[in-house]
Amino acid sequence: MHRFDSRAKRWLASGSRSAYRRAMPALKVFRTPIGFHDAYVAAPSRKAALAAWGAEADLFARGMAEQVTDPALTAEPLAKPGVVVKRLRGTAAEQFAALPPDKPAAAKPKRASKPPPSRAALDAAEAALAEAEMRRAAEDAAIREREAALARERAAMEKRHAAEAARLEGARDDAKAAYELALRAWTG
Repeated sequence: MHRFDSRAKRWLASGSRSAYRRAMPALKVFRTPIGFHDAYVAAPSRKAALAAWGAEADLFARGMAEQVTDPALTAEPLAKPGVVVKRLRGTAAEQFAALPPDKPAAAKPKRASKPPPSRAALDAAEAALAEAEMRRAAEDAAIREREAALARERAAMEKRHAAEAARLEGARDDAKAAYELALRAWTG
């Protein structure tokens, strides 16, 4: 319901045409295009027309909406104030005729095809990199072999030194025991 419906009810209750004119603002018909249709609405102001269309922007300021005065176009919207009335703009044939003619797709000029760039430098660089990687892997394997040999040599050395240290510690313990026995015998 619109705000002027309550005024119209008061006019009907009073039975006076002059009261209706005072209560009811003059309706104007506005139009905006929506696709292949025109949307007409009878409203008291541009703001009310924009609200009826659900527009958030001022279509009048953008030149996308206008007031209509042609009686043939205003009859139906004035019969239904506040209701958006859609009318087809022309027939389908007129709409197709208004479209710009199809332009053939512009053929792209063929460029002289260049041969692909040479991969020789790239292939040589990749081969050199692969060869360097193989040399690194071989050197790494040789170093690991030497490390394993050194680990075995270290284990054998530690075993020899442990056996020698145990033998020498036993000799020291024997010498210490003999010394302490002799010292006790001397002190008496």
